[in-house]
Amino acid sequence: MSSKKMLYLATLMVLVFGLSLTGCSKKATDTASQTSGSTDGAGSTESLETADSGIMEGRTSGPMVPVYFEFDSSSVTGEQVQRIETNADFIKKNSDVKIRIEGNCDPRGTQEYNLALGERRAQAAKTYLVRLGVGADQLTTVSFGEEKLLLFGHDEISWAQNRRDDFVIVK
Repeated sequence: MSSKKMLYLATLMVLVFGLSLTGCSKKATDTASQTSGSTDGAGSTESLETADSGIMEGRTSGPMVPVYFEFDSSSVTGEQVQRIETNADFIKKNSDVKIRIEGNCDPRGTQEYNLALGERRAQAAKTYLVRLGVGADQLTTVSFGEEKLLLFGHDEISWAQNRRDDFVIVK
């Protein structure tokens, strides 16, 4: 995918996300206040291992950025090289942090296939970071496959946002 097309898709995603936030703020607040004391039917909770460093994009801890992948690929290419280099610079400057690389996929494909692809994506990012001088002992990987979607649409924009590695600071 060309860098112009990726930039267009990213810009479009930001606009759609911004519009979705402005249309539902009162209802979301009311729902949150009604359910704040109850955990019935809430589903599984996220691990509390992540440090409180702020989320910038996706589930990635700021100032790092997610790395996105082409369909059915685990190769870091194109403008994603600069994104992973940004992450490497941050990690090398903060040698005391531990990073969990979370491999994600869009929902197409079987659960088993997507878990394997997510693992290949996380491992590819780890290998790339180590080649850039990041200590392997600072990095762990996990695959979520299609389990942690950011966007639930059935279109290329949603799928492209879900094909990513997130970089999360852990304690």
